[in-house]
Amino acid sequence: MTSDYGLEVEFGVFVTPDAGRVHETFELASLAEVSGLDLLTMQDHPYQSRFGDTWTLLSAIGARTNAIRISPNVASLPLRPPAVLAKSAATLDLVTGGRVELGLGAGAFWDAIAASGGARRTPREAVDALIEAIRIIRGFWQGGSLTVDGEHYRVHGMHAGPTPAHDIPIWLGAYKPRMLRATGELADAWVPSQGYAGPQELPDMNARIDEAAAAAGRAPQAIRRMYNVSGRFGTSAAFLEGSPADWAEQLTGLVLEQGMSTFILGSDDPDDVRRFASEVAPAVRELVAAERSRPDAHADDHAGDRAAESRRVPDGAEALTVHPTADDGTRLTGELDWDESVRPTTAPPADAAYTPAQQAVPQHLIDVHDGLRSELDQVRSVLGQVRAGSLQVGAARSIINTMAIRQNNWTLGAFCESYCRIVAGHHTLEDRGIFPHLRRAQPSLAPVLDRLEHEHEVIADVLEALDRALVGLVDDEGYGSAGQNALDELERQVDLLTDTLLSHLSYEERELLHPLAAHGFG
Repeated sequence: MTSDYGLEVEFGVFVTPDAGRVHETFELASLAEVSGLDLLTMQDHPYQSRFGDTWTLLSAIGARTNAIRISPNVASLPLRPPAVLAKSAATLDLVTGGRVELGLGAGAFWDAIAASGGARRTPREAVDALIEAIRIIRGFWQGGSLTVDGEHYRVHGMHAGPTPAHDIPIWLGAYKPRMLRATGELADAWVPSQGYAGPQELPDMNARIDEAAAAAGRAPQAIRRMYNVSGRFGTSAAFLEGSPADWAEQLTGLVLEQGMSTFILGSDDPDDVRRFASEVAPAVRELVAAERSRPDAHADDHAGDRAAESRRVPDGAEALTVHPTADDGTRLTGELDWDESVRPTTAPPADAAYTPAQQAVPQHLIDVHDGLRSELDQVRSVLGQVRAGSLQVGAARSIINTMAIRQNNWTLGAFCESYCRIVAGHHTLEDRGIFPHLRRAQPSLAPVLDRLEHEHEVIADVLEALDRALVGLVDDEGYGSAGQNALDELERQVDLLTDTLLSHLSYEERELLHPLAAHGFG
């Protein structure tokens, strides 16, 4: 039975790409951002004569805004070749500093699509084509040479790029059983519209997505449930026809009972958008937070553990087979900026058993950490090559600054998102969702999470110091004792990175393997 997935509640607006109201659309985008909305989305019907081009308008809006995320809702895939669409999304993501999301639709209004030069497809063909397109789009974003030989879309040895600024989430607009299964298997978010799927229809659709997600080894909460809504502020008791307080109560019910966590208002009316952002959204967040914090929601600090126990599937469950990487305590510098002896800890649950799908979650973390350990070995190799004179300092700095170890923002979400996107095929584990998710699911873990976040900040400082040491070496290179001193400082910083990183990764694994197995990524 569908229930609250515990995700952060978000709000957005769904505007019309009316070519005759371009400036009003820009003003509405500015209002949405200033009012604190999370998303601005726009329908995509290239065959509609009065509509402007959605990507052009989104690009202009992206350049005019600073924080709000933007997305087509949803892109008409039959008229947008996936390789070109991937490039458009990646480019706009770079332009906006990582604020793009990508809604996809398999196609509708086939007469208009065919009249515009698109292929006319049966429902089955449309879903097949969409699945092929997702493979091409995600492959494109990874860069390199791309070959996908599908029935509807083919790329052979394509030089993919650019890589977007962040892992772009893919939403699917889905209603029929096969599209709902594809959503559970592949998508980062589901975005139905109220006009095609009323609140009473959401439970069955959600259940199909959850079943498909479980069959694919994914947690149901890995798919964000979004909802395009419409209504008017009035006095009716009907859904979204009453006061802002009525709206807030009705939407809160969808969060807690149906797992819907993002509400996108279809409106071009500035007054409605303002009321939605300033009156409805805060009230929903307050009501949801109050419900989630009720004593019977977690009667003590181990309530999250018991809730996880009740959700576990017993078939095939066994004791945790994933083990933290051993830390032998060897330190090269003795200069750690933290006291390892006072780190908070939590005791693992007694007799806990996890299914293979649950065991795969902490294994993802181990695998990501192993990749970071491998990159650390590469850093030390780079230093050795600089000492031997076989590698120029500028080249060394370039190598280090392009590593995941350097680019990553040191949150567990970034680790897991990158790994699951590229290696495991699990998608959209949002950076800011995992630690908050674990805090809600297991409140007793809060001291550990606080400590991990602090250590992330320390490691970021160590990396900055390493970069300064590289700059210093460039300045002093080839100047006798000064150059030698700069090289010695670089070596000290690499040793300090080794000490802090290996210590931190082992601690994170010791504390989070059981919670991740029990609660997933969120």
